[in-house]
Amino acid sequence: MRLNELRDNPGAVKERTRVGRGIGSGKGKTGGRGVKGQKSRSGVAIKGFEGGQMPLHQRLPKRGFTKPNRAKFAEVTLGRLQKAIDAGKLDAKAAVDADALIRAGVIRRAKDGVRIIGGGEFKAKLSITAAGASKPAIAAVEKAGGSITLPAPKDSEA
Repeated sequence: MRLNELRDNPGAVKERTRVGRGIGSGKGKTGGRGVKGQKSRSGVAIKGFEGGQMPLHQRLPKRGFTKPNRAKFAEVTLGRLQKAIDAGKLDAKAAVDADALIRAGVIRRAKDGVRIIGGGEFKAKLSITAAGASKPAIAAVEKAGGSITLPAPKDSEA
């Protein structure tokens, strides 16, 4: 057997159906599109179109608001922190902040700050500096003998 003798198994490669190539092909004339109407023509885009009636997605009221400049946090679970400490990537004695987490490979980038959230086993005594933390996360860190330092809350002027 030589390279020029290599072939696919019979029936492994199916030939492409060439539609609209005469009535003798079996897929000629309408080309499998049926007869007449908008969908039988080319350039049709009628996803939400309801024949001129106002489409449902436009009839329903708009609700809510998405803040365009919302702060995006890099969220880290306590279980992930514990795993990094156990693997020797994070030093439990040193202060843990966004830079330390990036160096350890726990997060890729800090975004608008790091937020510590609960979840997973946590037993290390850590001093953490973060932009935010959930109540269960703060409780778990303090129970393990560590501390979480958060920025002072901004005064909202009404």
